[in-house]
Amino acid sequence: MLKIFTGEDRIRAKNEIEKLLGSDYEIIDGADLEPESLPNIFHGNSLLTSERKILIRDLSENKPVFEKIPDYLNTNHQIILFETKLDKRSATYKTLKEKVEIKEFTAKKDPNQELVFGIYNTAKKDGKKAIENLEKIKTTQDPLMFFGLLVSQALKDYQRNQGTKEKKVLKELSNLDLKLKSTSFSPWLLIESFLLRLSSL
Repeated sequence: MLKIFTGEDRIRAKNEIEKLLGSDYEIIDGADLEPESLPNIFHGNSLLTSERKILIRDLSENKPVFEKIPDYLNTNHQIILFETKLDKRSATYKTLKEKVEIKEFTAKKDPNQELVFGIYNTAKKDGKKAIENLEKIKTTQDPLMFFGLLVSQALKDYQRNQGTKEKKVLKELSNLDLKLKSTSFSPWLLIESFLLRLSSL
């Protein structure tokens, strides 16, 4: 059995790998392989069993070896190639697609992503509305990561305008950063206080 898994959602892919291979399998880094290694991997037996369970990671990045894979489809072992990225335009991919199951594990889009990224801009006009939106996403966000997002958005504003308001916002965020690192107050309360003040800065 040879299967190819691809995609950014490593958690779902890992669950599927363990469903097929169990928890005890060999892991091989595809970047380190040479073409001469393939006969042993795909056809060689181990001392303990005639059927091996093998996960090979990111083999497609090693093009000289990946191009040889169509020659090894008749393996008796259970082998999964896990590719973070897979070039669908390559001749090897097109050949394999006809003969091997290729399963994609695309990362699910966070439904709150637009809301998260919009809170800063909302707060520039309406602090209370920004707090309402913040309440909707708090449970799925880390406050310090969210603070980092606010800083990056403020820096972008400053790069565009470099006005008095933009300077004040950066100064406020600098003070907020110190408070987040040195106080026992809830980080979310400090962030909310900043969002409420932002429209009047």
